[in-house]
Amino acid sequence: MAKLFIDGEAGTTGLGIRERVLPIAGIELISLSDADRKNEAARLDAMRAADLVVLCLPDDAARQATAMVALLGDKAPKLLDASTAHRVAAGWVYGFPELTPAQPSAIAEAKKVSNPGCYATGAIALLRPLIDAGMLEAASDVTINAVSGYSGGGKAMIAAHDNDGGPAFELYGLSLAHKHVPEIMIYGGLTRRPIFVPSVGHFRQGMLVSVPLFLDRLLGKPSAHEIAEAFYERYHASLRVRPPNGITAQNIEPQALNDTDLLDIFVCANSAHDHAVLIARLDNLGKGASGAAVQNICLMLGLSDPLAPTKELHHA
Repeated sequence: MAKLFIDGEAGTTGLGIRERVLPIAGIELISLSDADRKNEAARLDAMRAADLVVLCLPDDAARQATAMVALLGDKAPKLLDASTAHRVAAGWVYGFPELTPAQPSAIAEAKKVSNPGCYATGAIALLRPLIDAGMLEAASDVTINAVSGYSGGGKAMIAAHDNDGGPAFELYGLSLAHKHVPEIMIYGGLTRRPIFVPSVGHFRQGMLVSVPLFLDRLLGKPSAHEIAEAFYERYHASLRVRPPNGITAQNIEPQALNDTDLLDIFVCANSAHDHAVLIARLDNLGKGASGAAVQNICLMLGLSDPLAPTKELHHA
């Protein structure tokens, strides 16, 4: 039995990981009492006993916890950090298994893995295959628009929506310096900083990330079908390219994958105007957080992917 300690188990992401991990054979969960969760000695003992520690903490606390683990030297467990603290840090492997064909092996062999951000998961899933396929230049002007349920906005936003009703919809991050942008650039394959405009709606969870494109400005001027085929070539064994022909004109709402760990990709296009919009749909608490963490946990502990039997694949 591999021993797992979730440092920050009582938070939203920690609870989601716990719920997903409990049914998995081969994992024994180490938990602390409420009184010991902030007790440094108790936490260090739990880290010492674990094969893998998951950090579900604010950024500064995650850095402090990483320093604690380092004190254990050769007996230090593997680390999976769900915060933003180490997503672009040297020595950490990015925990998006679908990034490249080699990424699952890199995650499995790593001592330290950073769990992706929810928005970044959708954006990278849309951008990286097109750059790797030579359809989109790394230095392109890219705009990313996204809407999330309010559960991804922290305690104050959650309280505002749960207790006071909250606004129906709002843009935020208008300083254009959202913390997910660095990982989107590095792992999405961009060399020019994209304009990222996040927003939040009055629904608890669910997410849409969209990237508009002028098809005639892409390298080789690919059709929407060719773009969909590039997604299928990259993701045919992991994510869903929907619908079967990769092209859709239907309305797409953000909550359809709630309480799942799936990610859908859509290519919407108007060939008469050479316009396309790429869309990723996911649950910000699932594939955007806890679900992705459990994928990484299983890879890091040498266990099979618990999501694999549920994935429905569609050819573009």
